Amino acid sequence: MSETRKLTMAAAIAEAIGQEMERDPEVFAMGEDIGKYGGIFGATGGLLARFGRDRIMDTPISETGFIGAAIGAAAEGMRPIAELMFVDFFGVCMDMIYNHLAKNTYMSGGNVRLPVVLMTATGGGYNDAAQHSQCLWGTFAHVPGLKVVVPSNAYDAKGLMTQAIRDDNPVLFMYHKGIMGLPWMAYFEGSTTEVPEASYALPFGQAKVVREGADLSIVALSQMVHKAQIAAERLAAQGVSAEVIDLRTLVPLDRAAVLASVRKTGRLLVVDEDYLSFGLTGEIAALVAEHLDSVALKAPVKRLAVPDVPIPYSRPLEQFVIPQVDAIVAAATQLMAARRPQGVAA
Repeated sequence: MSETRKLTMAAAIAEAIGQEMERDPEVFAMGEDIGKYGGIFGATGGLLARFGRDRIMDTPISETGFIGAAIGAAAEGMRPIAELMFVDFFGVCMDMIYNHLAKNTYMSGGNVRLPVVLMTATGGGYNDAAQHSQCLWGTFAHVPGLKVVVPSNAYDAKGLMTQAIRDDNPVLFMYHKGIMGLPWMAYFEGSTTEVPEASYALPFGQAKVVREGADLSIVALSQMVHKAQIAAERLAAQGVSAEVIDLRTLVPLDRAAVLASVRKTGRLLVVDEDYLSFGLTGEIAALVAEHLDSVALKAPVKRLAVPDVPIPYSRPLEQFVIPQVDAIVAAATQLMAARRPQGVAA
């Protein structure tokens, strides 16, 4: 049995990368400030001293250049990890991600493998404004060819990063800044968990029931999992039993876990820090609508996400647009009070 100790999510990600670099000499990392600085969110902390500049490479501020280099290295048999400092910056390297990383294996008839991990920071809550505070995982999940991984805690982050590095397909690994455990940033302490010292991998496409419940299902991921758990505790004090599902990965998506939970509870609330329109909340709602008949639902599906506006710089406005615990409790309370539309049989 492997010894465990508590790690922050940042430390767990760095440990997974370090263990895979020790195991496989073809694994290396590149990105802005990932070396001596250890990544501005700590995801590569301590790795430069262990592996040197040939395998932990600080790059110029040229996302198109180093992501393109990662794609080329992967095509030649290496397993690169490229850190895009903020997911918001994908606009400057969209062609590399959307048209090359996501498509070249398909366009080569499977003859070109691209085992690239594109690691990036997401999320707001700390007043970094519209160009540094988005989540955007729905944007990438929409594009065929990319696996999309979004951990909510240190244990999952290590196992999912290990799996991402070993996967022969491109993986977008998206961590939320607000749960990395950074000393200079307020974060949800539940993201710092017991993590085994030994290497382990968690399979993609397996959601986790983080809280059992009977009255309604709350489906979330990343930092929203922690907010949903706090909301569920408050709801329990009101006599409402909420089940909380952590999706963990968007591509592949564990549809069966969502459907099983909603079949049990009859009510669904989807909570997301990405934008409301054309995103995760709509996908989960459509999944339930397509696979569960109206008899299985005791109330219409409810969605809670960022309204279709840029993330504000102003702290009160930022807190208003990003779903908070109070908003989750209120939405769940409304859902419990809702009934089937008239004319739908019980």
